[in-house]
Amino acid sequence: MEENKKEIFLDPWGYSSIEDYDKLFTLFGIRPFKEVIHYFENPSILMKRGIVFGHRDFDVVLRAFKEGKKVTLLTGFMPSGKLHFGHKALFDQIIYYQKQGFHINLALADIEAYSVRKVERKETIRLAIEEYVANAIALGLEKKNLRIYFQSATKPAYYRLIQMFSQKVTMAEMTAIYGDLTPGKIVSVFTQAADILHPMLEEFGGYDYVFVPVGADQDPHIRFTRDISDRFSSELGFRRPASTYHRFMTGLDGGKMSSSRPESAIFLSDPPEIVVKKLNNALTGGRATIEEQKRLGGEPLKCAIYEMYLYHLMPNDKDLLDIFMRCRRGELLCGEDKKLAIEKTLKFLDDHRKKLEQAKDVAESYIEEIPKF
Repeated sequence: MEENKKEIFLDPWGYSSIEDYDKLFTLFGIRPFKEVIHYFENPSILMKRGIVFGHRDFDVVLRAFKEGKKVTLLTGFMPSGKLHFGHKALFDQIIYYQKQGFHINLALADIEAYSVRKVERKETIRLAIEEYVANAIALGLEKKNLRIYFQSATKPAYYRLIQMFSQKVTMAEMTAIYGDLTPGKIVSVFTQAADILHPMLEEFGGYDYVFVPVGADQDPHIRFTRDISDRFSSELGFRRPASTYHRFMTGLDGGKMSSSRPESAIFLSDPPEIVVKKLNNALTGGRATIEEQKRLGGEPLKCAIYEMYLYHLMPNDKDLLDIFMRCRRGELLCGEDKKLAIEKTLKFLDDHRKKLEQAKDVAESYIEEIPKF
């Protein structure tokens, strides 16, 4: 089993290549999300379409929520670059859960951005407010049932956890989960564990259960934190946090969508001419020639344009299926497909920019405390 695990290395700070998500079920003990989707009367499109594909103990949390127990969503963002459509998938989940009545705790991971990504403090704080919080508001995040905090600006009990956790963990255990570690990454690991577990303390709401929606590459943090919670269950009353996992959105060039590779992503701040250029250059599932496309059909599951529809641009399942089948039958050519995607993306971004300008004026008011330095 350990030898098989080397086929997939989940790196929360770098590039994790996952070609077969089903392997995560057998290799790391993640459970299929389809087991719990029946708990939702109106599942989100990300759930229905298999983009949210896995979970750990989410059924426990959903039962507790239905029983009226205190449950909160906790997740975070490392403000080290501009927001793109890959990030939007997580924002969409947060906003969906807020509408279902869940309380939301959002961490702005400025400590991680500073210690791991080496982003200057002033720039980290600016990005957190202007890019992440403002865009979240523009996308629909509301102030009710919401707490947004910076890792570097919260109460002493939060920082005390970081120090206490180090007492019951060995370097061998951390290396087994994360591989090679730097001092900055070690600080980040303990800080993220505090992020996930601190809502269970009375000072931060005394929640009975915490669940964490993350990309699959963040599972090492979840596994580490679940181990920590077990070791402090008697002393601090922690329960294991639950988690859900979503698939990575493929970059426009076929690689990973990343802020550090601008050509791979559509940023929510990209001007129209850049959007048009990027989508026109996007990798598709089309054949080498029009004749082959009409004869053999396209391959939508290999197409970055189809993923834009799947994740963001086509909420109607019938419309999405029509695009899929027309592509497969060779009736839809890539030029026509890209033209449609450009129209839909530009319309979305035009509407979003108007909301974003208003959101920037109120973004700071959504945050618990702004760091002083």
